[in-house]
Amino acid sequence: MPVLLKDHDSDLELRPGTTKSDIVVYLYQNPEWGYSPQEIKEALDIPRGTATTTLKRLHDDDYVGKTDDGYYYALSERDDIRRYLSSLNQVDRLFGHHRDADATPEEPETQLGAGRTDEELDAELAALEGELNE
Repeated sequence: MPVLLKDHDSDLELRPGTTKSDIVVYLYQNPEWGYSPQEIKEALDIPRGTATTTLKRLHDDDYVGKTDDGYYYALSERDDIRRYLSSLNQVDRLFGHHRDADATPEEPETQLGAGRTDEELDAELAALEGELNE
């Protein structure tokens, strides 16, 4: 996938769909709040050890901040991460409905050709093809 060079930051090591990315996205979507590792574990449904280790690495790499009493938060000066989050949001708005796990197939009565026999559909198709060939 190509990248827009004016917004590209090769030092930003985040890949969508990873725990690291998920935690960063969660914190930066809620920048006014600080979260404990336990709260992030519960919000993202990840193992506690994974949450703790990933948060420590994110803090060490200056992706997130940490209060003296152990709450992690988004850093206001990280415009590169805000651009990353914005890009993810745009992709989700464009394509998110295509991967919706809770989406149900269309009801039979709303599907094209519903309620008609194969013979009726074949006859309608033949008539349409005939019109195109005229």
